[in-house]
Amino acid sequence: MKNHFFSKNAVGAFAGIVVSLTTLAAQANPTVIPTGTTLYDPQKAYNTYVIFGGQDGKAHLIDMNGNEVHRWEKSGFPTELLDPAITGGKKGNILVQLENGPSPYGGIFNNKSVGEVDWDGKIVWQWSGEKGDGTVRQNHDWARLPNGNTILVTSYPHVVSGISSKPVDDQKLVEVTPDGKIVWSWIAGDHLDEIGFSKEGVELLRRVYANSTPKSAGGFLTINDMAPIGPNKWFDEGNELFNPENIVIDSREGSFTAIIEKKTGKIVWKIGPDYAIGTEATGGTATVSNAVQRPVLQINVPRPVDQTSGQHDAHIIPKGLPGEGNLLIFDNEGPSGYPPTRLSVQLGSRVLEINPVTKQIVWQYTALDSGSPAWGFFSSFISSARRLPNGNTLIDEGMNGRIFQVTTQGEIVWEYISPYYGQQAFLNRNVKTNWVFRAQPVPYDWVPDGTPHSEKAIRQVDNSTFRVSDSQ
Repeated sequence: MKNHFFSKNAVGAFAGIVVSLTTLAAQANPTVIPTGTTLYDPQKAYNTYVIFGGQDGKAHLIDMNGNEVHRWEKSGFPTELLDPAITGGKKGNILVQLENGPSPYGGIFNNKSVGEVDWDGKIVWQWSGEKGDGTVRQNHDWARLPNGNTILVTSYPHVVSGISSKPVDDQKLVEVTPDGKIVWSWIAGDHLDEIGFSKEGVELLRRVYANSTPKSAGGFLTINDMAPIGPNKWFDEGNELFNPENIVIDSREGSFTAIIEKKTGKIVWKIGPDYAIGTEATGGTATVSNAVQRPVLQINVPRPVDQTSGQHDAHIIPKGLPGEGNLLIFDNEGPSGYPPTRLSVQLGSRVLEINPVTKQIVWQYTALDSGSPAWGFFSSFISSARRLPNGNTLIDEGMNGRIFQVTTQGEIVWEYISPYYGQQAFLNRNVKTNWVFRAQPVPYDWVPDGTPHSEKAIRQVDNSTFRVSDSQ
């Protein structure tokens, strides 16, 4: 298979993470980075398609050998391929942003129209806002519900009581019918008391947002994840907290994960935002000195949940998959929190599987599990993790455009580096990047029959001996 390198395609700026990244220690990458599938063990990997939005502004469906088997000319934030069970049997339909607005954020946070397109790119559903005025501003997540409605995370100008005197870009969840009517909504800024920020945290929020215009492209508190719980064993056992219609959210900026009770709009379960060392700090008890500290990296499981920082993609593992009913989350360990989380010198991300009833970490992945130093796996923003039917986990190390599968023991059995680069604005300069917001595993039977896929083993290159040829 050919290696791919930088493309000349460009997309607009993504500015929501600039403030966070300026606080990070420098992260160095090689000048030359092999792309495509770099290793693959078909016997140990779960064989599937993977879909993601590239930095060329397109949606790409790849097979295990890294071959692009299909492309859509638009992508989503995230690109989401729909289960045929909720599309009337139609295969290969995806959610995308149809028309993005002008900068300053490349339009992905200022989109005018979103929708569903079929395998051939034909629009089968479109939403341009409740009034049809092109003010959708969908960002970070969405989902098609079994009833045919679509639920979206949007940015919404809103005065947050006790925090801001002028509208900020709050985060509003909206459920939209096929004919474009909003039938349910929820606004993050209306639930600060339920989130449980400390007194210090609330004061910091006031300092950031009081008398200000919107501060973040990602929205107030940056709700970067929104997932309906779906059928699960906890609800089957009578636990109403896990009603399938309830919704899991997480906040990159606020460092909390929560469940919204759909019926009342109340937050009925949460972890975070602040943890003292080894214990949860409830609202009003945390202090800058003793809360939000990250203990030395722990590897023992099970253990009580500890501080997460800048996390993404929290969701309940669906029925039928190993770990069903548990919460799976990509813990970025990126700068976040009110007050700010204290991070380890040896920065490294984690994937955590949490029993939501006992609030214990029952499985985790760090680079140490693959025999690498902690900083060998790190993405301070974006990223995702999804459980696979054989027990493996598909991980998107988004900052580096790296998607890979690990076994329960941490062995990497498939790895792919996105070859789709684009230009992004960063601190008033344009940089090349191949970052991937989220990667979704796609079963072979979710796309039209006859779609090709390849499953040929690829041996991992020995980096100590591999050299780039002088003839290139």
